[in-house]
Amino acid sequence: MNALLSVSDKTGLIEFAHSLHAFGVKIISTGGTAKTLADAGIPVTKVSDITGFPEVMDGRVKTLHPKIHGGILAVLNNDEHVKQMQDHGIEKIDIVVVNLYPFEQTAARDGVSYDDIIENIDIGGPAMVRASAKNHRFTTIVVNPAHYSTVIAHLLTDGGVPVSFREQLAMEAFSHTAQYDARIAGYFAQHLGRTFPDETAIPLRIDQPLRYGENPHQQAVLYGTFTSIFRQLHGKELSYNNILDIDAAARLSLEFEEPTVVIVKHNNPCGVGSGSHLVEAYQKAFATDNVSPFGGIIAVNRPIDVAFANEVHSLFAEVLIAPSFDEDALAILAKKKDRRLMVVDPQKLRNASRSDLRSVAGGFLAQESDAILYNQADVRVVTTIKPTDDQRDAMLYAWKIAKHVKSNAIVYASHDRSLAIGAGQMSRIDSARIAVRKAQDAGVDLTGCAVASDAFFPFADGLLQAAEAGAACVIQPGGSVRDEEVIAAANDKGLAMMFTGTRHFRH
Repeated sequence: MNALLSVSDKTGLIEFAHSLHAFGVKIISTGGTAKTLADAGIPVTKVSDITGFPEVMDGRVKTLHPKIHGGILAVLNNDEHVKQMQDHGIEKIDIVVVNLYPFEQTAARDGVSYDDIIENIDIGGPAMVRASAKNHRFTTIVVNPAHYSTVIAHLLTDGGVPVSFREQLAMEAFSHTAQYDARIAGYFAQHLGRTFPDETAIPLRIDQPLRYGENPHQQAVLYGTFTSIFRQLHGKELSYNNILDIDAAARLSLEFEEPTVVIVKHNNPCGVGSGSHLVEAYQKAFATDNVSPFGGIIAVNRPIDVAFANEVHSLFAEVLIAPSFDEDALAILAKKKDRRLMVVDPQKLRNASRSDLRSVAGGFLAQESDAILYNQADVRVVTTIKPTDDQRDAMLYAWKIAKHVKSNAIVYASHDRSLAIGAGQMSRIDSARIAVRKAQDAGVDLTGCAVASDAFFPFADGLLQAAEAGAACVIQPGGSVRDEEVIAAANDKGLAMMFTGTRHFRH
């Protein structure tokens, strides 16, 4: 039995090779892998000894040879294949252990040159992986060191690796090379400034299995690097819905520089508040809606201390998210065993996504992430009455929140807190009415506040609803064919109004 070992990731390599050698397997290897094995005292045959041809072109060509690929691809129950192996002195290669040049890690390094990145595109490795996976009935392919022990166990117990396991390894091998090629294609697309190339693949690994999806009858899994951005300190496992809400809450918290608390329920903010410290901010956020926060998600943009932990501990919140937790605060909050406590890396979150994907029948929609708030050059006051500095601050606060509310979105706010939020209605006037009703239910006075609309008012009725509720100023994108009618209504009601020129639909 022969095994070809050629790996960049040498995790577990020595132990695995020792076990193969002890089982009587002849080990064939290349370059740095061969040296590592020889230095460990493991007998190794170089690929060049098999091919009769030296490694050339700085190692670019070494395994691309019939005596290697013939040994990998031979169909052993095909008499003609076996005869050709005998005629040309080709030995069967039963096990191929390959992982690829570290292209992703190289491309991510600061200051790395274009030439170095290109040199870390593996050619021979993917060819061997794909050949072995294709011929999995007769060749075992291993791309993940985690499987070394299982392969050895099968050799010791069964005398070989069963076909059922080889099929699993083949599936993993094709996924491995597909992901590798996708990352290379992604690098070239970025290098060439192509946000949306004509063909694309999404290179993702399972980050975390999930018990189920939005509902118990739906299977689900988390792909990507979510757990490198959000780290769980305490509580039961995250659900599909938790993950959506965690992302929504944490992203909204990034919009604010001052200490801010965001409360989210079902992917919509139900309260946002800012203050000199988190307790003050939380009290403002909770006052917006003192019903919806139960079972919700709370995100903050400052470390959680004991004072804040004591303030929120009595509330049934599914998740608390912060850049960090003081030890004493963690001890308080961890008393509720099911409450999830998450640490977020704000910088990683800011850099996490350049595009949004949504599944549709037969494919995906892709778009750039909504990473801007507005373009300052496009913002203009359109009413006779000009807003005061305080009103500008309140409009901006409302606008930050409206960006993260499901359309149609209406947000009433002061300069440091949300006052009422209307989300996700089929008409903008209904969102405005719902927000007003929620403010009344919560005992919140809207007199003198700002109101933000994520898109233009198609008619004056939504603006009139805001005026009747007590709003003193309005911020919206503008762009309606009836803008002049809406501006006239604002002037008539004594409202100051700004157009941003930027829409924030969120479906």
